[in-house]
Amino acid sequence: MKKYVYPTITIVTLLIGFFIGNAISNNANAQQLRWNGINISLSKVDQLLQYMQRSYVDPIDVDSLSEEVMDDIVSKLDPHSSYIPKKDMEIVNSELGGSFSGIGVQFSIQNDTIAIISVISGGPSEHVGILAGDKIVEVNDTAFTGKGINNEKVMHTLRGEKGTEVRLGVRRNGTDEVLHYTVVRGDIPVHSVDAAFLVTPKIGFVRVNKFGETTYNEFITALTKLKAEGATAYIVDLRENSGGYMDQAIKMANEFLEAGDMIVYAEGRAYPRYEAKANGLGRFQKADLAVLIDDFSASASEIFAGAMQDNDRAVIVGRRSFGKGLVQQQMSFTDGSALRLTVARYYTPSGRCIQKPYELGKQEDYEKDLLERFEHGEMYSKDSISLNDTTIYYTKKGRKVYGGGGIMPDVFVGRDTTLNTPWFNKVVNLAYTYQYAYRYTDKNRKKLEQYKDWQSMEKYLNSQNWVPDFIQFAKEKGIEPDEAQIAKSKPLLKRIVTAYIVRDMLGDEGFYPLFERDDDITKQAVRELNK
Repeated sequence: MKKYVYPTITIVTLLIGFFIGNAISNNANAQQLRWNGINISLSKVDQLLQYMQRSYVDPIDVDSLSEEVMDDIVSKLDPHSSYIPKKDMEIVNSELGGSFSGIGVQFSIQNDTIAIISVISGGPSEHVGILAGDKIVEVNDTAFTGKGINNEKVMHTLRGEKGTEVRLGVRRNGTDEVLHYTVVRGDIPVHSVDAAFLVTPKIGFVRVNKFGETTYNEFITALTKLKAEGATAYIVDLRENSGGYMDQAIKMANEFLEAGDMIVYAEGRAYPRYEAKANGLGRFQKADLAVLIDDFSASASEIFAGAMQDNDRAVIVGRRSFGKGLVQQQMSFTDGSALRLTVARYYTPSGRCIQKPYELGKQEDYEKDLLERFEHGEMYSKDSISLNDTTIYYTKKGRKVYGGGGIMPDVFVGRDTTLNTPWFNKVVNLAYTYQYAYRYTDKNRKKLEQYKDWQSMEKYLNSQNWVPDFIQFAKEKGIEPDEAQIAKSKPLLKRIVTAYIVRDMLGDEGFYPLFERDDDITKQAVRELNK
């Protein structure tokens, strides 16, 4: 899950002091360490690596061994403590930062090739003439395609320091030769709010994908915009939001709560109790509110949802959240790597710790939890849910709530499998719906550019008979057609592929209003707010 930043604690200093104390208490051992030139303040692991570097029979890469040792030690802790090598720090930090330096494109890997989905307006790539639909085949005059291409490698290659150059070779539909562009990397904004729009004349919808540096500012801007458009009630969509910075969730919650309402508190062995309470200055304290969560909503998402639920401030709609109630602090090493160490647990206002059970060092078992929920039928039926903490907690108005494994929604909405078939599940799970949508967009881009809003584009797409072409596309990929299954799943297939095509052309501001219009959880939230 994603990560938090907190006040500094002294655990590293205490550990170093512990090792120094042990070395000094054994004078003979201390003399031996000094005689061998080893600093007595080092841990046994450091000493081992120095002995090996100095005396092992063959040359060895101690730096590489050190990385493996760090990973192995941290893996013996809880599932959310992690070691981040220097090479990964830029990407990890940029996930929650306000911006990063890059070329300014959204991409997808199609057939081992980087396909540009969209070009960020005003960004470096737009300035040199790169277009949506282009395929990057060369980077710095070297071929950049094939089986080894993955998202991580692409991001490491295309991102870099602001002001540095990268030379790209692209293939464009209708052009035989490879076109070359030199792009100067620049600041690319990282957005937390995917979309904000009215689902009814009085209900605004805001989707928040993470809690990063700019989330609160984006969120309050979205709410203000919707209020100006006539919204008096709001849906905050935190589905698939795996968390981020705790302070951003606290600021968001403050907008809806009365003065003195508890938002969250945290405490740990070496972490003094920290409490966050509303200051009473929130601008939306009287607005009706629904919060959407699912099994991938975690950490900061659960802090926000828990604060709304325990203060009886919103109706929580969806499915049980992930269950991450641990607080991480990032500690930096001199080589540029970092440790994200769990230092505390956080609790909702009623006193619930929603962290699900785990055993130290058994991350694989922990990660199987969602699969087990699925196999037990929890995604489809509320009666299949089993909570690990049977302690009863009470909300502000005296309602019973439970902890020990995520936030339970007030209104459960299971997955609807009415239109699902084995054929449909295959084409979705293998991402053929996504791939076909991009191919369709790429072939019909000039025609689609005539439509400037999702309503008109959807109307046009509904008039086109593209389903037989999709069936043939899937067949070429190895999925044999089944007429009965296709007929049953056709409405769902059309909804998904149409939404993806709209997204390729109009971005998230076009995708979400179309997709959420027929979403079961969103429709239930609207019904709850209309009560």
